[in-house]
Amino acid sequence: MNWKYRITFAIGTGILYSFLLWTFNFFSDEKLNSLNSLLFQGVFFGIFFGIGFPYVNEKFAGKLSKKVKIKPVLELDEQIEIEGPANLFRGFEGVGGKIFLTNKKLIFKSHKINIQKGQTDINYADIKIVIKRKTAKLIDNGFRIITDNEKEYDFVVNERDLWLEKINERIK
Repeated sequence: MNWKYRITFAIGTGILYSFLLWTFNFFSDEKLNSLNSLLFQGVFFGIFFGIGFPYVNEKFAGKLSKKVKIKPVLELDEQIEIEGPANLFRGFEGVGGKIFLTNKKLIFKSHKINIQKGQTDINYADIKIVIKRKTAKLIDNGFRIITDNEKEYDFVVNERDLWLEKINERIK
């Protein structure tokens, strides 16, 4: 997430948290928090979850993802050219794993900590279009692949524009 989204997320989270505390305070028989206390807690909560938590998550997630070995099943003459962490939406579940661009196809392989596990292969020749999309209609980190048979695959990745460029190079 870039800083614009982190700050927006921090402000939104802080406002939502303060509103929830105020709601509890409003419906309670006794006064639980003063206005200053609500504002302080909202600002602290927003900073922690909007800026601090994503920062810590990035630091530890990078180290953890290097320890988790995900290897796709490849054809005999197939070679991995680019790989990176990704999520693939299968229904409501955002399945975590890795995305691979090979010399023949795009592969998504899930990690073991998912309900829906397995490998998804998409041949470059079958891809009709790749379009940008927003995750939760807010964050610019997703893209959708639509195949010739109208099947849709929704991915979430880091550096979306770079992935789109590399995929589009292979499908043209």
